[in-house]
Amino acid sequence: MTQPRQGRRAGLQLLCRSYFAVQAAAGLSWWIAAFLSPVVREATLGSLDPVVVAAFDVPLFVIASALAAIGVKAAAAVATAWTGIVAIALGVYATVTTEAGSGVLIMIAAAACSLAALSVLFLGGIPTAWIIQGPFAFRSATGHRTTTNVGATIGQMMLFWGFFLAVIPLALTFLEQRWEVSLPFPPMAAPVGALLLTFATALGVASALTMSWLGAGTPLPSAMPNRLVIAGPYRWIRNPMAVAGITQGAAVGLILGSWLIVAYAVLGSLLWNYAVRPLEEADLEERFGAEFIRYRESVRCWIPRAGRS
Repeated sequence: MTQPRQGRRAGLQLLCRSYFAVQAAAGLSWWIAAFLSPVVREATLGSLDPVVVAAFDVPLFVIASALAAIGVKAAAAVATAWTGIVAIALGVYATVTTEAGSGVLIMIAAAACSLAALSVLFLGGIPTAWIIQGPFAFRSATGHRTTTNVGATIGQMMLFWGFFLAVIPLALTFLEQRWEVSLPFPPMAAPVGALLLTFATALGVASALTMSWLGAGTPLPSAMPNRLVIAGPYRWIRNPMAVAGITQGAAVGLILGSWLIVAYAVLGSLLWNYAVRPLEEADLEERFGAEFIRYRESVRCWIPRAGRS
């Protein structure tokens, strides 16, 4: 391992240990507030007995996080596992009782951050390459018939949009209401969302059909295009389908008046940009070489370059 890489890894591990230190301090502060303030206790624990919960949470969350901060990796694993268990259990409790919704959101965020920190401590980084394993591994399409690729693309859009833009948003809206964490939206949110959804859907359809028509493949990782597509929306931005999907998600959130759905779209954009996009672009560079490098250098990922024709 080279010296710069060792230094980078050491820096990341120090950052993760610092996170566990902050988590331990935050957990202790929260418990003090929960015992002193009925408002905090009700918002985060509902009717649960704080003494019983603290008997488990203080050693397994606060103390374990503190030990992880000083370098005890086993403690980091314990804190992370406990945080995930609490997030799930509290989520079920809040869904059934409509209590402790704020506590659920806090624990979900803590579980996600703890898992990321744990991955760095044990694996040296977040294993984003796991995303493209099995059925999601990058492969070129084997069939080159245009009509077949277009038909497959339309089917993929219906399936993915139905799941990510209908099933998940409706589930999030239900949980947001059950957990009583919804926020008021301005009256213009729904009309603006409808306009954004129309624009984003048109962009997504145009991008997908252009890819399947000209690229001899589909947007699905397991049947990717055999030719680099730089026409249609791809002439202006490198990833118009991602832009469309993220905008669609945020638009659905505006239409339904759900900040959780908007947050879901934002988190999806971060996951795609920092985890999926580097892997996809590495695959494109390997398959198309200098052609893709020139394209990447001349066309931006998110925002069209002014004056490009």
